[in-house]
Amino acid sequence: MSSLKIIVIGGGAAGFFGAITAAERFPEADITLLEKSKAVLNKVRISGGGRCNVTHSCFDNRKLVKNYPRGETFLRPLLKQFDAASTVSWFENRGVRLKTEADGRMFPVTDSSETIISCLLQEAARFGVRIRTSCGVKSLSRVGEQWQIETFSDETLVADRILLAVGGYPQAVSYGWIPGLDEPEPASKTLVSPVPSLFTFNTPDSPLLALAGVSVPDAMIRISGTKQEQRGPVLITHWGFSGPAVLRLSAWAARELAELDYRHEIRINWLAALNENQIRDQMQTFKQQHPKKQVATQSLFGLPARLWSALATEAGISPAERWAELPGKAQNRLINLLTNSTYAVSGKSTFKEEFVTCGGISPDALHPETLECQAHPGLFFAGEVLNIDGITGGFNFQNAWTTGYVAGKHIGL
Repeated sequence: MSSLKIIVIGGGAAGFFGAITAAERFPEADITLLEKSKAVLNKVRISGGGRCNVTHSCFDNRKLVKNYPRGETFLRPLLKQFDAASTVSWFENRGVRLKTEADGRMFPVTDSSETIISCLLQEAARFGVRIRTSCGVKSLSRVGEQWQIETFSDETLVADRILLAVGGYPQAVSYGWIPGLDEPEPASKTLVSPVPSLFTFNTPDSPLLALAGVSVPDAMIRISGTKQEQRGPVLITHWGFSGPAVLRLSAWAARELAELDYRHEIRINWLAALNENQIRDQMQTFKQQHPKKQVATQSLFGLPARLWSALATEAGISPAERWAELPGKAQNRLINLLTNSTYAVSGKSTFKEEFVTCGGISPDALHPETLECQAHPGLFFAGEVLNIDGITGGFNFQNAWTTGYVAGKHIGL
C-alpha cells in the first residue's frame, strides 16, 4: 500500500509547523511543502525587527484569547492542544531558548529570527519533509478520493490530504479556488471577506506632523461615531499616528474602518489618567505658584515639551503669554485640546512588517477540534488564512503555531 501523500501549501510559520507536526506523528506519510516565493518563512524572518516575536508570555488561556479581535471563541479550545507554554517548551526542547521582555513579548535569546528559521528547517529535514520553493498553486480540485493540484509551472500533483496555510490578505482572495471550495453552499459561508488589520493612521492635515517621534505613554484614542477606543502609548509620526494604542484600535475596529474606507475622525485624550476637573485644578495651582512663567514653554502633566507647545499654539496662546495673563477662554481651548484633540484620518499605513488580515476562512466551516473542512474531507486550514487574528505582541505567531499543530496532528488520521 502506498504511503499517505500530504501536501502543505504555504511555507510560513503555520505551514511549517503543520508539516513538521504531521511528519512527526505520521512517519510513514509522504509530506511535501509548497511555497510560491523563492524563500520560505519570510514573515518569520522580518518579524519583530528581525528578532521574531515568537509568542507572548500569557499562560492563562482565558486571558490569552482576549488578545484576538477575531477568533477568540474558536481558538480557546484549540489552545488546550497547544498553547503559549507548549510553544516555549517546543522550541526550548530543540535548543532554542526564549526570553521575555517587559511588555510580555517573547523572543529567542539570540535576538535573531534566523534562530527560529534554522530550528524549523532542521526539524523539517529531520522528519523528511520535502520543501519546494518557487512553486505556486494555480488550481486545486477534488478528483475522486484525492486532491489534484496544478502549479503555475503546469505541473500536476496529487495528494490524499492538503493543508492550506497560504497566509492572509491578499493571498486569501488571490486564489480563485478558495471561495469555490464550498460548493454546493454559498461561498460566504466559507470565506469572510479579508480586510487589513494592524495599521497606522494617516492624518495629512494634522498640525502635529512636525513632531514625528514624539510619544505619549498613556493616551486614550477614539474613533468618532463608534464605540471603539483604546488606551495606551501613542506615537506621532511624519504621516500621522502609530503606537500600541493605535495598532490595537486598528485591529479591533478593522472591519468598521474598512467600511469607512479609512476616512474617519479620531479623538485623542493626551491625559487619559486625569479628568477635566483635575486638569483644571492643577493648572490653577500652577498658575498661582508660577504666574510669570510662559504657558507655551512650561509643559505640565509630564507631556513632552514639543507637544505641549504645539497644543498651546493651536489654542491661540502666544509664545510670550504668561500664566497670569492667560484668558479663561484660551485656557478652556487648551484643556479641550489636551483631552479631546480631533484629527481627520484619510488612509492607513502598514505598521513595519506587522501586517495582519481580518477575515479569511470562517472557522464555522471547519471541524472545531481538527481544522478539517466540514464540506471537503481531507482539506485542512491553519494560520492567517483563517478568520483569526490577534493584536501585535506575538499573538499572531501563537495562532500559527496552535492551528498548525492541531491541523498537523489530525491530518494523517
